[in-house]
Amino acid sequence: MTSPKSGIKVVIVGAGFGGLTAAIECHRQGHDVSIYENFPELKTLGDIISFGANGGRIYTRWADGEIARRLRALSIDLSEYGFRIHKYDTGEVVYHQRNPPQNPEAPIFNGHRGELHEVVFNYARDELGIPVHLGQWVEEYFETEGGAGIVLKDGEKVYADIVIGADGVRSKARELVLGYVDKPKSSGYAVWRAWFPNTDMILDPLTKEFCENGDTFNGWIGPDVHFLFSTIKGGKDCCWVLTHRDEHDIDESWSFPGKVEDVFKVLEGWDPVCKAIVEKTPALVDWKLVYRDPLPTWVSKHARILLLGDAAHPFLPTSAQGATQAMEDGVTIAVCLKRAGKDNVPGAVRAHQDIRYERVKLVQKSGEHNRDRWHKTDWAKVSEDPKSIGFPREEWIHLFDAEKHAEEVFDDALKRATESDTASPGWIVVAQRV
Repeated sequence: MTSPKSGIKVVIVGAGFGGLTAAIECHRQGHDVSIYENFPELKTLGDIISFGANGGRIYTRWADGEIARRLRALSIDLSEYGFRIHKYDTGEVVYHQRNPPQNPEAPIFNGHRGELHEVVFNYARDELGIPVHLGQWVEEYFETEGGAGIVLKDGEKVYADIVIGADGVRSKARELVLGYVDKPKSSGYAVWRAWFPNTDMILDPLTKEFCENGDTFNGWIGPDVHFLFSTIKGGKDCCWVLTHRDEHDIDESWSFPGKVEDVFKVLEGWDPVCKAIVEKTPALVDWKLVYRDPLPTWVSKHARILLLGDAAHPFLPTSAQGATQAMEDGVTIAVCLKRAGKDNVPGAVRAHQDIRYERVKLVQKSGEHNRDRWHKTDWAKVSEDPKSIGFPREEWIHLFDAEKHAEEVFDDALKRATESDTASPGWIVVAQRV
């Protein structure tokens, strides 16, 4: 069910989960929305991705729950197996973390990034009819007091009331918003990750148990390293991620082909099951993690350009909330635009930041806390209290309803944002591709 037409034209750059959610929610709230994406075609790339219950709540509101049902069919089901956490060297299960019952109004989804993304992409483009322009490289962003827009590679200008930069960790909109180049820094960590069929796994006595017992999820925790392994689709597909120390100095989070021999070096002295899993991996990705301090603002000078998702606030994988928080962003800006109306788009954009900023900052920090909980494990404490090593499922994160919250706090947020608005008139800025 969509709201009456607002007359607000929204251009979104980027068709990831954040950009697609913003587009779908803007459509629901009655705005005229279109997406511009650099990739020339949709490809089902990637490996495991997680959406918390706060993301599942958003999905269930689309197409009367049909999108959530499609995602469920592709997602891991751990209602029986749970999450089994092992000590890295002995392999013993130190804690068996049971999964809470799925809330049908706010389910949790874990599945292949490309497969889940395809469901959401097709819903936005094919079922809702949202224009998605693929193969469109954005050369510039621009804004004035009365509107904003983008310049495409062929020189075409696209105008809107608001442009949302959902173009990821290397967003070009960020420079316009900040007024300077925001340099990332090394997080000190990298992740090897892989997704592959169970062909060889099921033939090895050490690993076949993971493929013969439905969906499974296991983690091995070691000194400054953690190794997570899942089987999905009844044990047919396998995926693993290994987070470890890495001091490579690169300009941005980036992935390269990984080497199994490098993984073996990190796993020396570990439970032999871990090596047995890794040696059956046909190919893996080496993903360097960089860190960004929280940005001082996500909003441009005239509040006609907004950073969303990873463009505004990249997350560490250990938060398991990066994509979900981008979804919450999309819901919130759509509500704010509806409430503020076409005559006050800048107020909507500033209110959005007021609503989202502190929550996002706290959830970002949770990723660091979760990583350190495992990488600096006190095993004596774990023996006394096994729950201390469990993966946190904090209610303030997972029970959150982004749409309801935005509706409830919008008026106060708009008032605060209006009172703090010091933008000077007549200012125009352009960010060019370097």
